[in-house]
Amino acid sequence: MTDDLFERAPVPRAYFKLALPVVFSMVISLVYNMVDTFFIARTQNTSIVAGVSLCAPVFTLMIALGDIFGLGGSSVISRLFGQKKDGEGKKVSGFCFYAAILCGAAVSVSMLLFRTPILHLLGAGKDTWEYASQYYTYMALGAPAVILSLTPGNLMRTEGLAVEAMIGTVVGSVVNIILDPVFIFGLGMGAGGAAIATVLGNLVTDIILVCFVLKKSRKLTLSIHISGVKKQNLLAVFAIGIPASVTNLMQSLGMALMNRYLVQYGTEKVAAMGIAMKVNMIVMLIMVGFAFGAQPLIGYNYGAENRERLRKIIRFDLCVELVFSVVCAGLLALCAPQIMGIFMKDAGIIAFGGLMLRCLLVSMPCAGVILVFTTVFQAAGKALPALVLSVSRQGVVFALCIFILSRLAGYYGIIASQAAADVLTAVIAVILYMQTQIAAKKPFGP
Repeated sequence: MTDDLFERAPVPRAYFKLALPVVFSMVISLVYNMVDTFFIARTQNTSIVAGVSLCAPVFTLMIALGDIFGLGGSSVISRLFGQKKDGEGKKVSGFCFYAAILCGAAVSVSMLLFRTPILHLLGAGKDTWEYASQYYTYMALGAPAVILSLTPGNLMRTEGLAVEAMIGTVVGSVVNIILDPVFIFGLGMGAGGAAIATVLGNLVTDIILVCFVLKKSRKLTLSIHISGVKKQNLLAVFAIGIPASVTNLMQSLGMALMNRYLVQYGTEKVAAMGIAMKVNMIVMLIMVGFAFGAQPLIGYNYGAENRERLRKIIRFDLCVELVFSVVCAGLLALCAPQIMGIFMKDAGIIAFGGLMLRCLLVSMPCAGVILVFTTVFQAAGKALPALVLSVSRQGVVFALCIFILSRLAGYYGIIASQAAADVLTAVIAVILYMQTQIAAKKPFGP
């Protein structure tokens, strides 16, 4: 049944069967993010909103580290399954599970030891230190739960268990949404309460996904005795997982860099950008869901050397991303001020945030192209082009854009820098794809 889905089912059917559960998971994650922002904003305390926004890179960093084992592992396992090496794939799954737990513990200890310098680096100041510190501390304590939550779900999709992976993510997010007002308002914990709700939601996700792997999976394992992997597979996990991790790490650094450039224009603008970025995730997270939902399908057919089917999958993936991004970004851009007004009634934040949101949305089609080719490189095990794209959009290219545009156009250059970086990175992605010839009509290279 699983092999039929990956090998013979019509591309649109296989694509949506694997991608839609991931998209739905992303939508629920989006709802959580919006509700989380809504409850924090309902305090009507700009310093709390800004403090939590400054710590957003911390959560993104944890997701980045989880992706090393979740996306890196799923890339290797998909190709091994395509090559009919199920036993080796099982060993990789066991390794990734326990490596994620150990990574989470190490991150927790490191974040607590270096809390003060990290908070300074994030831009926390006199007005925001108390709230940023509260949020940061609880997130640091929950790092193992957050990082592990990225692993089992990604691995399960390599076996076609996309619906089960979705259930784990959805239930955890719903728990998070329910607990937000309880901790923020009911217990009066403010920013710290939002972090506790996030950690507990991820812990619930972990428990559900572990239960699904134990009960439904035939090809994956959580046994520590079946976690020894061959050197080449171990290196492959990190070769793809690290670029995947760097993508989120760059997002974290990009958010921090944006905040550092904006803070000179006032806390109000930092708060407005924090809300605008959350709203922007309405489009971005769904696009990520489509792209990463298709990754196991791409990896399997690359491993099986089915080039014709692989080309069809990539073309269909691009079509979905472009159509969706144009339609949704256009609708949200039309209603940008009204959307900002849902979160805060401050006229300044609505005006600043509306323009910021439109600047973020205008380059969404380019972001879709970047997502497709990034996941193609990851699925095919092409570490170098995957790394190049990972450090570009919100890393090196973004840093160059914000540095240059802030000097040319000041505040307006800063808020336009992400759109400029998207366009340039999309061009780089297309060039890299043409050079690697992943789906070319010729024998696959090493």
